[in-house]
Amino acid sequence: MKQRKIPMRKCVASQEMFPKKSLVRIVRTPENEIVIDPTGKKSGRGAYLCAKPEYVDLAQKKKALDRALKTQVPAELYDRLREYVSGLTHDE
Repeated sequence: MKQRKIPMRKCVASQEMFPKKSLVRIVRTPENEIVIDPTGKKSGRGAYLCAKPEYVDLAQKKKALDRALKTQVPAELYDRLREYVSGLTHDE
């Protein structure tokens, strides 16, 4: 059987490549809302972030999501991201 290719994406905080499934996608929708996209299929400008709290802090410090999404990211989104990411790590 042929080995399937694993899609890789770059984390905006660390600039490292990771498998797409291990990252969290954040999207700026056409309506200029910024949302966490668990499905990875929402339309809009997307940015990928490693699903670990330290990467969320790093992205906030470096303003990586602001640059990637080309808009100002509110602090509440980083709080929601931390909650979302901590929920993911406890499930494993």
